[in-house]
Amino acid sequence: MYLENLVLHDFRNYADLTIHFSQGVNVLLGENAQGKTNLLEAIYVLALTRSHRTANDKELIRWQTTTATLQGRLHKSTGAVPLELELGRRGKRAKVNHLEQAKLSQYVGNLNVIVFAPEDLSIVKGAPAVRRRFMDMEFGQMSPKYLYNLSQYRTILKQRNQYLRQLNRQQAKDKVYLGVLSDQLAAFGAEIIHKRLQLLQQLEKWAQAVHSEITQEQEQLTFHYVTQVPTADQTSVDHIYQTLQALYQQQQAKEIFQGTTLLGPHRDDLQFGVNGKNVQTFGSQGQQRTTALSVKLAEIDLMKAETGEYPVLLLDDVLSELDAARQTHLLTAIQDKVQTFLTTPSLDGVARKLINAPKVFEVSHGTLHEEEPH
Repeated sequence: MYLENLVLHDFRNYADLTIHFSQGVNVLLGENAQGKTNLLEAIYVLALTRSHRTANDKELIRWQTTTATLQGRLHKSTGAVPLELELGRRGKRAKVNHLEQAKLSQYVGNLNVIVFAPEDLSIVKGAPAVRRRFMDMEFGQMSPKYLYNLSQYRTILKQRNQYLRQLNRQQAKDKVYLGVLSDQLAAFGAEIIHKRLQLLQQLEKWAQAVHSEITQEQEQLTFHYVTQVPTADQTSVDHIYQTLQALYQQQQAKEIFQGTTLLGPHRDDLQFGVNGKNVQTFGSQGQQRTTALSVKLAEIDLMKAETGEYPVLLLDDVLSELDAARQTHLLTAIQDKVQTFLTTPSLDGVARKLINAPKVFEVSHGTLHEEEPH
């Protein structure tokens, strides 16, 4: 898939912008605070209806205006798909092929994107919440069912935590209702854990091949999904469901005492190992960066395998964080494979040599100027 164009109105520092892209590599050149990252963010928001930089949609709407609109014409193997998203005081409205979607979950998954920015190194060395968010954002694009289960799980989790607090304060006494919520949470939680395990197994295979190549077969990368569901019980959704049910029963007194749900996919984690050692704890900075790069490049192939389409790749000032060898591997891997958007203060060195016929835009104060091809 590729994005043919993007039309922005009152998004971030762009009052009105219409821009046409190359199917290959699109380079956004400019100094900091000119609007390069805002453009990548716009593509991300058009795909996922939310930003990867802020949880507050008001920040996406241009100063002293009330509504932002984003439009793009997407091309897939099945044909062209016009997308439109409006952000305003009354929330979000999304259209596919000019038809308004009743739910945002029906909209997400049309345009698949992978973003890689310097902060994505925190996938490896950041808190568990970072890795859970990574799994949820990526797997949600690949599987509408995963997105639905996640949405239901979060709703019930909120209700259950609220009820646990009421039991803790003795404002409620009905343990039967807690059992109903526990059962519902276990059902959706089992679906999420099972799908995570399934997709991580595939992602690990792709990432191992990339990692082995980057390290010239000196290192082996492994994934380990950290959950309180024992390995023996992870064989099916039903096994996971029954285990979660039993765990909630065992932990009931403790959860009431603490007023919160202590286990489930919202508490799980993902660990990366290099040659048998936990790379989060014991890996060098170079190993952590290679792991993050391997995972991101593996996502491209996993998304193609799951959806039948290559995603759009957003590289936000990531070249400056990688040495020449890793830059070379990244740029060689994406060449003529995925539509790529790359922000950088200057295009030189490895990037200038390796990128084949890039379409280059100079970004300055929220305006774009296309460079003449060299």
